[in-house]
Amino acid sequence: MLKGYRLRDYNFKLIILVLVACIFGTVVIHSADSSYTTKQIIGLVGCFGVMIFVSLIDYHYLCKAWILIYILNIIMLLGLIPFGKTVNNAKRWYGIGNFMTIQPSEFTKIIMIICLAVLLTKLKDKLNTWKSLLLVAVFCGIPLVIVERQPDLSTTIDIFLILLAMIFTAGLSYKLIGIVTLILIPVSSVFFWYIQQPNQKLLDEYQLGRILAFRYPQDYALTTGYQQTNSVMAIGSGMLTGKGLDSSAVATVKDANLISEQQTDFIFSVVGEELGFIGCVFIIAIILLIVLQCVRIARKAEDMEGMLIATGVGTLICFQTFINIGVATQILPNTGLPLPFVSYGLSSLLSSCGGIGLVLNVGLHKKRY
Repeated sequence: MLKGYRLRDYNFKLIILVLVACIFGTVVIHSADSSYTTKQIIGLVGCFGVMIFVSLIDYHYLCKAWILIYILNIIMLLGLIPFGKTVNNAKRWYGIGNFMTIQPSEFTKIIMIICLAVLLTKLKDKLNTWKSLLLVAVFCGIPLVIVERQPDLSTTIDIFLILLAMIFTAGLSYKLIGIVTLILIPVSSVFFWYIQQPNQKLLDEYQLGRILAFRYPQDYALTTGYQQTNSVMAIGSGMLTGKGLDSSAVATVKDANLISEQQTDFIFSVVGEELGFIGCVFIIAIILLIVLQCVRIARKAEDMEGMLIATGVGTLICFQTFINIGVATQILPNTGLPLPFVSYGLSSLLSSCGGIGLVLNVGLHKKRY
């Protein structure tokens, strides 16, 4: 397993950056709700162990088993139908006793990055044919449809953007991009018009409410847009340096319980309120450096599969961070995506650390000049 690896090729900078982000997240989670601290610490130790373990497994072995991994992923997602745990009318989790849940769609992100990397490598000389693109669309569409029907539109969009970035990186023709863009603009307009019609069938009621709350915030400020409005208020109240972690001397949005589950999807509001602008810039900078390290490793990968895997993981962290912070600052519609390495959620943390493990291994196989 370690054959051919050199210690000097191991990207310790990336490990340190991830560790800093995770420690920062644990501190903020403790401030948001200390009842989650112990679970997060235990999960962090386990996830870091997984990251190191994965980093030492030759990613080519995983690529050779891509079809098996893809099938297992579909089985894992479909298994939620009879065995999944229902929370707020959604079946997205497997329950393990009364103390832990696992969200398979988080692992789907990494699995699809591996599988699509292999497929795109096989199609690299004929990617820009409609036959190849149709094959890629069906291949990606099957798990995306299953995830969307859980229902989990936010994760579906997240995975779609990640896979789209990988297809672009693999050499998608700018001509095809232009054609698709020209088609999507009017289709998007028709879609937005349609979902506002009575008895529309495309979106669930809660999904429609979130989109309309984003489009007409003044009309939904006290209902569907309540969380985002309070999140923006919390971030703004922190000003430059914040009110201090777990501050009992100053009233906070957290103390008033104006944002539910603040340790997960709206963790950035805690960062903004308690650590201020400086804290926000710090965590954004750390995550940006993680993404740049992924890009650096992708550029030096020894083959196309490795390049696409590192690109996919970097894109996952980048897009998910943008979406999470965009929701917390009300520049995007409300979705349920965690902030990588910072939000509470062991499935998300395990997925992110596993992805970084893959990137580290790609770095161990970099081109020799």
